[in-house]
Amino acid sequence: MGLLRFILNIIWLLTAGIWLFLGYVLAGVIACVLIVTIPFGLASFRIAGYVIWPFGREVVQGDTGAIGMLGNVIWFVVAGMWLAAGHIVTAIVQAVTIIGLPLAWANLKLIPVTCFPFGSQVIRSSDKRAGFTPVAR
Repeated sequence: MGLLRFILNIIWLLTAGIWLFLGYVLAGVIACVLIVTIPFGLASFRIAGYVIWPFGREVVQGDTGAIGMLGNVIWFVVAGMWLAAGHIVTAIVQAVTIIGLPLAWANLKLIPVTCFPFGSQVIRSSDKRAGFTPVAR
């Protein structure tokens, strides 16, 4: 399974990873220029690290709190929907070939963290929290 992840990550890097990474880094730099929006820049850099090499890692959602929810709304309007559009366009292009289908699916799976990064955490797929969704009581 490790070799398959490596091959998928290499193909991903060449077909989408570099361009999406640069988009997130650009959004992060712009956010860090203004002192008030540094948390948005840090969130963008965190996603950039995930986007460049996604296979073998997952995103888990945690508790955001009221400030995190407000941050997610602001992020969505300012950068999230534009970055998500980049994922959709890239997924459509990747889905043209059979080999690109898993890459397109991975692109679409990145959209929730792209739109709402606060409260999310990138973990290894082997982590015991991977694939776990807490049940509300």
